[in-house]
Amino acid sequence: MHAKQFSFTKKVQEDNYNFSYQWLDRDKVRQSISFNLSKPALFERFRMLKPYQGEFAQKTILRTIKKQLRQQPLIGAHAVFKQQQGETVIQVKGLDEEKVAAAYQKIKIIEQEVTKKYFQKNYYQRFTTHDQQTGIKVDHVNIALDSVSDLKVLKPIILDRVSIENIRKVTNFVLSFVQSIPYSTLESRLTSSGAGFNPPAKLLWENQGDCDSKMTLTATILRALMPRIDMAMIYIDQHAFIGIAIPSKANEVSIEFQGINYLLAEPTGPALYKLGSLAPESELAINQGRYVVEEFHSDGSY
Repeated sequence: MHAKQFSFTKKVQEDNYNFSYQWLDRDKVRQSISFNLSKPALFERFRMLKPYQGEFAQKTILRTIKKQLRQQPLIGAHAVFKQQQGETVIQVKGLDEEKVAAAYQKIKIIEQEVTKKYFQKNYYQRFTTHDQQTGIKVDHVNIALDSVSDLKVLKPIILDRVSIENIRKVTNFVLSFVQSIPYSTLESRLTSSGAGFNPPAKLLWENQGDCDSKMTLTATILRALMPRIDMAMIYIDQHAFIGIAIPSKANEVSIEFQGINYLLAEPTGPALYKLGSLAPESELAINQGRYVVEEFHSDGSY
């Protein structure tokens, strides 16, 4: 059975927007939800989020390194920024080999720190696929972490709909809600560098998202609902889903990672899969070990 979203509306209400949804769940029961999101959550939170551009990132990082070296000059050496085959490299010159070596080490540490801060600020991360291909992707875990406060408004509303604080029932309600949101095709995770990704509030605003976007929205809502449960984000080629650290039942799909059992779930849709069920191609990838896991654990601070 495929998801069906009957209606979606958003209306401005002073400093908020009201979002209203109606959809059909996997038991063919009509569900509805209505909530408000603030304008800052919708338009300010991730306004700097853009697809990763290697050349722009390198220039920004090198500019910051130059600034730090002006503030903390090298001792007995100086740095030269040179163009080689379209890339800027840093060479250190000096008369004392030990001071030159120490300068190279200092620059390496500065570069690592600057790059780390640049990635954190812009929500990028280095990513390696199950078959060892490397690239840069959106940092979905930290996007979800920083979205929880904006989506906390859904907690009492969803728990009122489900009525029973049962992890499985709550999760299946959230899954059917997200699965019913229209799907947009995932660009290549490594080559798109985040193009097409919608953070949770933007996904709700646009009422569409690819699998990475829907996975991140689902993880955010579940974290707002269940602050203490451990979760994971699971990536396969051209797809993504979530894992929740609860025991699995017979015939349910789960994985074990770092000693924790994660019961898996498909947030993407349009097929309405309940918690513990995956699309056949997803289950095959799991069984063959063609996946990567990123932990989304709770620190209990929500």
